[in-house]
Amino acid sequence: MKTVCKKKEARMRTRIWIAAVATVTVAIIAGSWIATIGGGDAPGRTIVTAGPYVGGDLHVLTVQGERMYVGGHDGAAVSGDGGRTWTDLPSLKGADPMGATATDEATLIAGHPGLFRSSDGTTFAKVTGEGDLGDVHALGGAGDVAYAGTPERGLLVSKDGGTTWTTRNAEAGRMFMGVILVDPADPLKLIAPDMSTGLVTSKDGGITWTAMGGPGSAMAAAWDPIDTQQLVVVGMTDSAQSSDGGATWTPLMMPKGASAATFSADGKTLYAAALSGMNASVYASTDLGRTWGRRSGPEASEN
Repeated sequence: MKTVCKKKEARMRTRIWIAAVATVTVAIIAGSWIATIGGGDAPGRTIVTAGPYVGGDLHVLTVQGERMYVGGHDGAAVSGDGGRTWTDLPSLKGADPMGATATDEATLIAGHPGLFRSSDGTTFAKVTGEGDLGDVHALGGAGDVAYAGTPERGLLVSKDGGTTWTTRNAEAGRMFMGVILVDPADPLKLIAPDMSTGLVTSKDGGITWTAMGGPGSAMAAAWDPIDTQQLVVVGMTDSAQSSDGGATWTPLMMPKGASAATFSADGKTLYAAALSGMNASVYASTDLGRTWGRRSGPEASEN
């Protein structure tokens, strides 16, 4: 009888121990979830480990001044520390951000539909009136000069920071995607990712364009702002890097699923973003893509 009682007591202690472990595990997981989507003084705004919410179809990753923006079909977020932590942008909820640029007076985001403007880089309002361009799938600029690629009206240019626009080329720009690169030293020199062909360039402010080679169906392009001969292009199926302004290309290994890329303001870091569920995973490389480290979002293996 004593042996049976001892066995029952042992089984009971085992069950209590298992239940305690399960409770602690759930608590740890719950705490991790809260830390992921909350934290700081604004719960639900700052995202750390889960990566910024974009809602699918990640279109853009760009550095504008001291801020990095990432955007997708249903949302966008901004980071001030190189992609380690993010703050969502409620004013761009559902805006489908696709491109971005910072003029002398404002930050502009290309949306679907519309163009969005912010004077502080975090609160955006849809542009109305003469500046309403409808769908804008690509955007770029330097100083007060900005270019917008639209599927309905082609390529448009603004010389007053995005307040007014004129058509530069009614045919070009309809299939542009993401960020249009504009040389700050020469705002007539442009490079744009074209989904119908690949990377294209213009030396006359978008009036005429020529193909640059590299991967086809270009989704994103980036250059080192200190050395614009260093180029990166992300295509639908592969990516490439050039050290001579696009004259020659070499394959570039990107994180799995990466659809957008950008350089840091000092040109020392290349960033890439990939969609992970409804959030973005952001990666960083300091050796032009030879190795990558995760800044935020779930882990993903390289291609």
